[in-house]
Amino acid sequence: MRHRLFNAGAKAAAAAGLALLALVAVPEGRLAAAAEPVRILALGDSLTAGYGLPEQDGFTARLQRALRDKGYQADVINAGVSGDTTAGGRARLEWALADQPQAVVVALGANDGLRGIDPASTRENLDAILATLKEREVPTLLAGMYAPPNLGRDYGERFNAIYPELAAKYDVPLYPFFLEGVALDRKLNQEDGMHPNAQGVAIMVDGILPHLTGLLDDLPRRDVKG
Repeated sequence: MRHRLFNAGAKAAAAAGLALLALVAVPEGRLAAAAEPVRILALGDSLTAGYGLPEQDGFTARLQRALRDKGYQADVINAGVSGDTTAGGRARLEWALADQPQAVVVALGANDGLRGIDPASTRENLDAILATLKEREVPTLLAGMYAPPNLGRDYGERFNAIYPELAAKYDVPLYPFFLEGVALDRKLNQEDGMHPNAQGVAIMVDGILPHLTGLLDDLPRRDVKG
């Protein structure tokens, strides 16, 4: 009986030792990969929602794949609503934050410009969104937009100034133009000339990715990158 108890105790000790050895031997990246992915909320309009594209070719799906290809354990939540303005994004922010994201990309304003909405209103809405995210201490990347040139110089100057000024006010990183390298290029857009095709979305993701990974690298948790 004592012999059996000794064998059982020895086996338990050996198993515990092997488990500890395995834990020490596993690279830090492997431990990170086993952790819960960081949740990134993409708050936007049709450009974020993936209008006119299969789900796998939309902005959020491609962004998630690009992050994972670089070793970031991330889930990108698609909070894009086609046709949405900054007012719409502001109105549904609380609902969107119910997913408890650990980072947010704010990509709103394209429809404000297309509809010629007063830049003062656009600024007020984006200001309120950024103020809420700052109050909640949610790290944020602001994706900028440029006004359509047909609205005139004065409108363009007032609209285009919104994003850098608010980024400075709330000390958040700014990606100056969400459609950088894609806007007005017929080969990169769908037939309507406004919404990117799959190739255009790939360029958008490549452009914003370094700005987003910089934000993720600054997150307090240490298991974002595997």
